[in-house]
Amino acid sequence: MKLVVCIVHNRDKNKITDELVKAGFKFTIIGSTGGFLREGNTTFLIGVDEPDLPTLKKVIGQNCQSREQLVNVMPFEAAPPGAFIPSPVKVPVGGAVVFVLNVDQFERF
Repeated sequence: MKLVVCIVHNRDKNKITDELVKAGFKFTIIGSTGGFLREGNTTFLIGVDEPDLPTLKKVIGQNCQSREQLVNVMPFEAAPPGAFIPSPVKVPVGGAVVFVLNVDQFERF
């Protein structure tokens, strides 16, 4: 058995949730926040048997596409107002980050 930790952008949450349910996967959702853009993410915890892992990865890959977004990135230590006006920067957002962990023991009560 494997535990898949899948982090997706909030914009992809509804689509991936619907597709995971259609495919028969059970999961838990945790709200999270990205570090760089400080935007909302959703973290899925998905228990899966090893033979079903390729199917799960396929569902995730088909429903979580990365895209570019223009953002104004402010430095962490901002100067006084008016001293620095950031230019918009294109950054990739979306997609999915997937961690696959071994599960030594699983029980359902």
